[in-house]
Amino acid sequence: MAVTHECRVSYVHVFEAQKNDLSGEMEYSVVGIFPANTDFTSMKKDAEEALVKKFGADKKNWPENLRNPFRKCKERWSMKDGKQVIPAGYENGDDVFITFKKAAKNGKPGVVDHNVMDIIEPQHFYSGCYAKISYNAYAFDKKGNKGAGFGLNNIQKTRDGDPLGGRSRPTDDFKPVEGAGAAAGGAGAGSVFD
Repeated sequence: MAVTHECRVSYVHVFEAQKNDLSGEMEYSVVGIFPANTDFTSMKKDAEEALVKKFGADKKNWPENLRNPFRKCKERWSMKDGKQVIPAGYENGDDVFITFKKAAKNGKPGVVDHNVMDIIEPQHFYSGCYAKISYNAYAFDKKGNKGAGFGLNNIQKTRDGDPLGGRSRPTDDFKPVEGAGAAAGGAGAGSVFD
């Protein structure tokens, strides 16, 4: 088992499994967005070892058009009504995104904070925060799709970040209320609930 460099996470599905449209199976997943200058040497080595295990040591015998798990963010860009659409977090087209998956039948991935304490509430681990991901590399050959991928084992949130997809944090929405004591949030005198 290995651990990634820090990445920004998006498309977070680690608390509830989602159906994979290609396989039809329920799975947990998260996408890691890595700066373009990230050193992927060990991850690439892990992926290549998985391909050797699946397809043999002679690369000449490997299937053509193997799916590459290291994809540039610009691959997520699209055109709609004559305008370029860039998903939040994917603005730097040369950054690299990698998808990590785990079959629901194998249990949930563990999610912990920087102190290695369990994160139970989904609002504390969200698209836009930063994390490291423990993974295992694998090779696949399913329904005409062949290539290398990364299994999702566990996640450690390293720090907060600006939420992707327009979600705001309470600290962005509100300021401390001066003079508010224990009574703040109570019904107060004259309430219909007295």
